[in-house]
Parts: sequence; C-alpha cells; structure tokens
Amino acid sequence: MSADHDETRRLLGGYLLGALDDADTDRLDAHLLRCDDCRTELDRLAPVPELLRSLENGASFAVPVGTRPSPARIEGLLAQFRAQRAGARRRALGRRLAAVAAAVALVAAAAVGVILSRDQERKPTPPPTAASSPPLVTAVFEPEGGSGLTGQAVLTGKTWGVSVDLSVSRLPGRGPFVCRVSDAEGLVEQAAIWGPTPSGNARVTGASSIQLRNVHAVAVADRDGHLLGTARLD
Repeated sequence: MSADHDETRRLLGGYLLGALDDADTDRLDAHLLRCDDCRTELDRLAPVPELLRSLENGASFAVPVGTRPSPARIEGLLAQFRAQRAGARRRALGRRLAAVAAAVALVAAAAVGVILSRDQERKPTPPPTAASSPPLVTAVFEPEGGSGLTGQAVLTGKTWGVSVDLSVSRLPGRGPFVCRVSDAEGLVEQAAIWGPTPSGNARVTGASSIQLRNVHAVAVADRDGHLLGTARLD
C-alpha cells in the first residue's frame, strides 16, 4: 500500500464520526470509489458510532462536529457497497450453480449412453445365416482298354457351368493328357489339358460351360486321343 493510501485510511474513523472537514471528506469519498479495501474497512467500522453512543457516560468523549457526512449518507453509501458485494456473490453463485448443472447433465448423458450401450450388448445377435454350399458330385473313374487309370472327379456346380477337380493315378505315357466333359445329348467340351507326369499321378482342375445337372461323363484321354478312363454320373 502507498503512504497516501495509509494516510487516507486513517481518516475513516473521523469520517464515521462526522469529524472531517469538507476537503478531507471529499478526498475520502473519491478514494472510497476506487478502493475495495477501504470500503470493506468502512463497513467493518460502521457499528462503532452507535456502540459509542450506547456506552454509559458516552457523552464524555468529545469530537468536533462536522457538517459532512451525515449518518444517513454513511449508511446509504455502505448499503450501496453491501448491495454491490451481494450482487457479485449472487453472480458468482449463479456461475457455480450453472457449472454444477452442466456437470450433472454431462454425467447423466454419459450414464444414459452406458445404459443404452449395455442394452445393445444384451440384445442377442441373430446367428449368421450359413451360405448355401454349391452342389458337389463325385464320380469314380473306370479304366478303358486296360490302361489301369484310377481316381475320381469331383464336380462342383457353378452359375456359369461346372468346375472339375481331377485326382488320378497310373497315367500311362508322357502326355499331354486331356480331360473332356460331355452331356447326354453328345456335346463334348475340353475341360483341362496338362503335360507329362513321370510319376503317373496328377491333380488337375478344369472347367466346362455344361451345367452340373446336364453332365453325363468325365473322360481322360492321352495325346493320341486314346480313352484312358471314364467317370460316369448317370
């Protein structure tokens, strides 16, 4: 605090008792307008004059009687200061209550979200629908002309025709070998062709545009067109 502030603050007692001259009263009025500490001190000391008047022999103390400020003016000034402080407290309380309300709303919203999430978790999910398996047909090869060919053909129905998976053994010669698919009407399509198989064993995948329901037979032939084996579906 400055020396001027301390000097002005010492005038508060005389101000309350009406003992200041006009110049000091004006100076203190101006100071009180901008100094919260002195207004608070003035509020704290406000009951002192009344207490002095209530004392026995209170008339024994003597102070010069000034013309300003009057008790009504001091009380009005203090009432104004108190109202300002009360308004500030109410505004601060309102801000705190608004913050609390916002926090409560946020917590409530989070709780609702958790409840909804748990409800969704409790709802049974329908079992996945099993995809329908494509039709499969397995046909066993019968050797032709003593070739000794063995094995099978697994045919899988497709929207565009049929897929043919061959698993054969005891292929004679060096190849190439050809797999053909035929229907009951005599239509023949080449489904696969592969090269030499020194081991005599082969796993080959081929395809035909003939629909599975129309396939009559699957045949394997050598490079010269000699039939080695046939797998019939009838």
